[in-house]
Order: sequence, then structure tokens, then C-alpha cells
Amino acid sequence: MARDEDKPLGLRNVVSVSMGLIVSMSCLVSLGQGAGEAGTMFIPAMAIALVLNLCSAACMAELNSLMPNATGGLVQYTLAGLGPLPTLVAMVGGYLVCNILCGGVEAAIFGSVMTETLHLPIPAAVWPTVVSIVIAVCALLGVDAFAKLQDLVSYLLLASMIAIGLIGACKLGTGAVVHQQAAVATDPASVVAAVGTASWLFVGAEYCIPISKDVRNAKRNIPLGMILSLVLIFVMDSIVVLGFGNYVPWAELSKSATPHLLYGENLLGSFGKVWMCVVSALAFTGSQNSTVNGLSQITDGMTKVNMMPHFFARKNRHGAPAVAILFVTVSICVIAFLSGGTSDSISFMILVVTVLWLVSYILADLDVLVLRRRFPKAPRAFRVPGGPVIPVAGIVGTIFMIANISSDPAEARMVWLVSLVTLAVLGVYSLFWIRRKMHMPALKPVPIPQVLAMENDLYYTIRRRRGIWR
Repeated sequence: MARDEDKPLGLRNVVSVSMGLIVSMSCLVSLGQGAGEAGTMFIPAMAIALVLNLCSAACMAELNSLMPNATGGLVQYTLAGLGPLPTLVAMVGGYLVCNILCGGVEAAIFGSVMTETLHLPIPAAVWPTVVSIVIAVCALLGVDAFAKLQDLVSYLLLASMIAIGLIGACKLGTGAVVHQQAAVATDPASVVAAVGTASWLFVGAEYCIPISKDVRNAKRNIPLGMILSLVLIFVMDSIVVLGFGNYVPWAELSKSATPHLLYGENLLGSFGKVWMCVVSALAFTGSQNSTVNGLSQITDGMTKVNMMPHFFARKNRHGAPAVAILFVTVSICVIAFLSGGTSDSISFMILVVTVLWLVSYILADLDVLVLRRRFPKAPRAFRVPGGPVIPVAGIVGTIFMIANISSDPAEARMVWLVSLVTLAVLGVYSLFWIRRKMHMPALKPVPIPQVLAMENDLYYTIRRRRGIWR
């Protein structure tokens, strides 16, 4: 194991990786449409979502401190806390399938945005394909190359968004200032209704956990990095919402499929639209970079506990899970091609993905409570303060966000239905896989020492030779 001072990553890298997945193109869409629905009252809705997601982030940090060298993160935590069935449902549904689908659709939308904005004789599919190839190459070169690319795009994106938000908030743009009410609705029910949309703006900070084994002073930098990233995103988005209100009518903002491009054009004309096009490129690159690296590490972790075919764990000479990286990259590109560049269903898909992802957060909070009870004296470099208060608040708050996933009752019911059907299908698949491949009780937690032993390749080899895992 590498000495702490020899590890290549620090707090700056943790913050950029945490931000990278969150600030995606779909988040730019959700930010604009959420602001269009609530006006500046979307800011308190974001504040509520921030606090609730901070609870889940803190729980993830405690789990990481309990099992700091676990490759897949939540895979191993939930396996030790709740057993194989919840683990497989959460990881396949809340992470692999949802992120690949979302990444593919975002790639298609990115191609359409670049084509419509720049008017170059380049097919829309070329833009995301080129970016995806660059990201895959960086990921294959190892964690250091991945982190350098992530630092570049994340901090450029943060600076650009804050700058263009401040220009609008201070009314310094070249476009006409819009005079309208700051808040579309001021009643508490409207704020509550907007929390579901706002929750998507803070989902994904835990994607820094798979790199924790390469982070110096991880017991401090992992929880601090997640907290800083979520707070920075809240500040950035709040400034942009204030800018929105000065240059775009709320009604137009809520109906736009690309509200950030609309804002850029109204703020600074064609230059502002191109600027927002660059922001879109940074957002897509950052989110895809985090997706490819995070999902490949999670897939690698799943192979260690026999939840994925073992060839996904094959690494190249740089120590990168090459097969998993190529699988995630190719899957995203295929989904992007099949989606045809349409964004008609992106908002609905975001809500479904949000629900499935939030379910995995509930499981993480439950993991904290269960593992504290089963292993009260196990060493933890970081422990969430306040006893069970924050994990319980995280569970209740996450259920609250799911219950308020949409202000439209009909849409909310459809989102819940699709999510339940997806979880049910995943449950049937998981039971089949656990019975045929894992040969473990579906709901019996695996002892932590056994989960940690699975990190060694010999564990899989021995069980396969004995005919236990095939």
C-alpha cells in the first residue's frame, strides 16, 4: 500500500471530481427550468436540497472511513450492511444503468447544442464522440491523468458560471434588462414543490469515493471535499438564478429546452451564446469524465464481489480497469447515437434517474445505522456527529425529495411508477444472479472482514476453484 505522502491526489482533486459529475448539461437544464417555475424562490428550494444531500454525503464519508480501501465504495458498504440483494439493485439501477442512459442522452444533446450554436459542417455525433475518446484515453492512462483533466474542466466551469452569473446579477450585460417579479410564487408549498427538481443539482458528490485510496489524508479530504463541492455548487447556482431573473422572462426560461443558451444570448448576444456553448462543453466533459472513471471503478468493485463478470476487473499497465472504461465509454456513445439527439424526454428521464439515485442514498444512510449497531467499536477516521440524527434526517429528507419529485401530480405519479417497475425488474434479475452466480443468502449481510478480503484477487480464484463462484 502506498504511503500517504506518495498518493497523487489532494483536496483540490476531490472537490473537482465531486463537482464534475454534478454540474452536467442536464443540471444546467434543471437549473433553468427550476428557476423558471419558482423564480428566485428556487434558491431556498436549492438550500433545502443542499442540506439534505449534505446529510447523505456525510454518511458516505463515514462509510468510506470504515472501509477506506474498498474499490467500489457503496457496493461494499451495502453488501456489509444490508446484503447482496439491496446492493445489486442499488448499484445496477441507481448507478450503472441510469448513469449510462443519462450520459448517452447528454452526449446526444451536447452534439445538438454544438451543431446549432457553431454552425460548422460537422455532424452532431462527432462532438461527443471526440470528447468521449479523449476522456477514455485519459482514464486509461491512470488516475493522475484523469484528475488533471477533471481539475481543468471543473474549475474552468466554476469560474465561467460564476462570472456569467455575476454579469447578469449585477445587470452588466449588453442585452435588455427584464423587469419582472423576483419570485414566481412565494408560498411555502411552491418552495417544497421545487425541492424535487433542485435535488438533481446536488446528486453525485460521492463519486470521489472510488478515488479515496489515491487521496492524501483521505479521512479529512474526502468528507471536506464533498462538503466544499456541494456548497460551491449552491453558491454558483444561486448567482446564476439571480442573473436569469434580470435577463430572461421566467415563463420563457421554464419552457426552454436549453435555458442556459437562452440566458447567454439574452445577456451578451451571440458572444454570450457561444460562451454558454463553451460552458456546455465543459459541463459535458466534466460529467462524462467523472462518469467514466466512477462507473469503471464501481464496476471493478462489483467484480470483486462477483456481481459482474470478472473480466471487467482486468487492468492495464497503468492500473486502470481498461475493460470497464471501454465498456462504459462505448455504451454511452451507443446510447447517444440511438437517442438521435432529441431532448424531448430529458426532463422526465432526469426525474426517474433522480429517484433511483436517491434510493441508493437511503440505503447508504441505512448502512451507517446498521453498521454502527453491528460494529460499534470498529475504527472510523470520520464519524457523523449527532448520533443517529443525521442519518435518520437523511433518510426522511430523501423520502421527502422523492415524494416531491415533480410539481405536476400526473408527472410525479408516472415517475414513481416507472421507478417502481425498474426496481422490481432489477429485483428479479438480482435474485437470479445471486442464486446462480454468488451462492449467498440474498438478504444476509456479509461480514466486513470477508468484504475486505474480496479486494484480493485470490479470494475470487479460491472460491472459483472450489466451485462456489462460477
